[in-house]
Amino acid sequence: MDKAYDHNLFESEIYKKWETSGAFKPSATGEPYTILMPPPNANASLHAGHAMYTVDDILIRYKRMQGYSALWIPGMDHAGFETQYVYEKNLAKEGKSRMDFDRATLYNNIYNFVKDNSSLIFHQFKRLGFSADWGRSVNAWDPDVITEVYDTFIKMEADGLVYRDNYIVNYCVHDGTSLAELEVKHLERIDKLYYVKYPTLDKKDYIVIATTRPEPIFVDTHLAVNPEDNKNKHLIGSKVLNPLTEVEMEIIGDDFVDPDFGTGIVKLTPAHDANDYAVAKKHNLPIISAIDLFGRVRNNGGKYAGMKVKDARVEVVKDLEAKGLIDHIDTNYNHSVLTCYKCGRDLEPMTTPNWFIKVTELKKKVIKVVKEDKINFYPKKFKRHMLSWLEIMHDWPISRQIVWCIRIPVWYEVNENSDIQVTFIDKDGQKKFGNVNDFDFEEIEKGLQSVRAAAGSNYVVCDKKPTKGKYLPETDTFDTWFSSGQWPTVTLKNAEFKTRFPTDVMATLSDILKFWVSRMILFSLYLKNEIPFQNVYLWSMVADSKGVKMSKSKGNVVNPLEFVDKYGADALRMSLLYGVPAGSKAILSEEKVRGMRNFSNKIWNAARFVKEFSNDADKNVEFRNKIIQITKDVTEYLDRFDLNRSAEILYEEFWHWFCDQAIEEAKLGKVGKADLNWGLEIFIKLLHPFMPFVTEQIWKELGKTDLLITTAWPKV
Repeated sequence: MDKAYDHNLFESEIYKKWETSGAFKPSATGEPYTILMPPPNANASLHAGHAMYTVDDILIRYKRMQGYSALWIPGMDHAGFETQYVYEKNLAKEGKSRMDFDRATLYNNIYNFVKDNSSLIFHQFKRLGFSADWGRSVNAWDPDVITEVYDTFIKMEADGLVYRDNYIVNYCVHDGTSLAELEVKHLERIDKLYYVKYPTLDKKDYIVIATTRPEPIFVDTHLAVNPEDNKNKHLIGSKVLNPLTEVEMEIIGDDFVDPDFGTGIVKLTPAHDANDYAVAKKHNLPIISAIDLFGRVRNNGGKYAGMKVKDARVEVVKDLEAKGLIDHIDTNYNHSVLTCYKCGRDLEPMTTPNWFIKVTELKKKVIKVVKEDKINFYPKKFKRHMLSWLEIMHDWPISRQIVWCIRIPVWYEVNENSDIQVTFIDKDGQKKFGNVNDFDFEEIEKGLQSVRAAAGSNYVVCDKKPTKGKYLPETDTFDTWFSSGQWPTVTLKNAEFKTRFPTDVMATLSDILKFWVSRMILFSLYLKNEIPFQNVYLWSMVADSKGVKMSKSKGNVVNPLEFVDKYGADALRMSLLYGVPAGSKAILSEEKVRGMRNFSNKIWNAARFVKEFSNDADKNVEFRNKIIQITKDVTEYLDRFDLNRSAEILYEEFWHWFCDQAIEEAKLGKVGKADLNWGLEIFIKLLHPFMPFVTEQIWKELGKTDLLITTAWPKV
């Protein structure tokens, strides 16, 4: 053995041996043990967060050595919005946009982009030593997965769990899609607060309201005050004039109004504010849209029609000032603004038809199994987090106005729905927009980009286009959490549900406990009447050396492969577990990784010493008892999903007891060659799930002809 362990000499060769030996495939014997890999984004390359998949690999290696028929199934997710966003950035570099292509062409282009790039992340996973059964990989865009997702939607619609309705959504006009609550960022910002005068009917007086958004005033329907507000409650029932249109507006009472905001009187713009929308539904008020999906004022905006929101704001304020209807402007108003988590631009609250899943009854089963501990959470605090989310979870909007995801399997008959709006590329390559009846139907079909049918439109739910009639497809796609929420039910083969379902572990980031874990449980209970997994392990968040979460915007992102190149995969893996309790922060610092590289060398040098050492001392009972206790402790903590504690025991006991004490005692004749050999082999097995490469190579250096990855775990 060389004096120092050089990971560059061994890692690639060792991984090839594992793969070609079939070690990653489940054995034909043994109790099934199954982990589903959280599918990385289709466009992804390795980042620090992916390194926490190490947790899954430790568990699957451990169970494989224990004799289980261990299966770790990998896969890839559409990550629809994320992936399309990345693709569109590439298009922008070419001076193009998604609007230059019909829907089918754009989908195929993104598909090819994904096909060319999606294998990169798996190659990088292999660099970290991940022992997934790569031949079992499942892609969210595979035909059989799409079929199952379609079947789920069709079943839910038949069961009365699906509906389509206008709803207030947070819409990104730049990315062209609505966003779920959890995809919205709240940005604290200084903006202008406009105090606008609403004249009384005789125009002899006025009421002042404060707003950050004067541009949709022309569709304001009412003003509102809090009925408990002594200062303003006398106004309830009186009327004022809309300052732009001079249409009469009644003042109503509702307790949603904050008496301390502005003047304590608010304008209601139901189509463009979530609170106003709720009040309008409650009081049966009209909901009139002022802004379209492109972020421009609609045709009902008169002189402002066609203007972008910010431009319209400037013009509206000018006109109000000209009428003397601006009381004053607060230029230093601090408030929270809804922004897109991806592009960072302001979101536009607006009403648009959306598909919804009714969750009231569905989530009751989820709450029940969580409360009854049918699913174990590690750390336990996340059980409480899950229940808190489920209690407030309401109907789930699943529509996304993108191309790269699974299209909602719905069709609209043109002759039955005269108000369908379409966007398409005509035969001359020009983009067209308007009512479906204003254009040639075949030309629309060929160049179709989008279909916008009114909320009350008639539709047919089926996977394929109906053969009779003139049908256009719904062009909204499923929210990626709708399809990935079915991950446990689309990844296993039919025959495996009897033996491998529920699966054993779902390990993922706590960030998506609400997004993903809750919905996997919901779908599994709905489709299989069974929990999808028995244990949920929430990874630690990977942070920089200062404990700050890594992000591109902060400029503190570290590529884990740089550490792998420099110090080896084992060093990186061990640094993510040692001293890092589940659900906490994993500090990814070069100093810590370097320290674990030193530990790799310590293991190597200890093995080198034991291999060359020779004496005939008798068996040391104390030594053997110590090894047995270490084995028991490591096994117990792994069974309890306390990987951190297992890693700490192995590090401390190997370095400070086996090396610093036992080996020194061996030099004095107190511990014999046989004990050292036996103890070293036990340690190498215990360390293998955490540090697979160095241990596999040492196993070979010790003269073993079998692979360590498939040897038996030490019995306790």
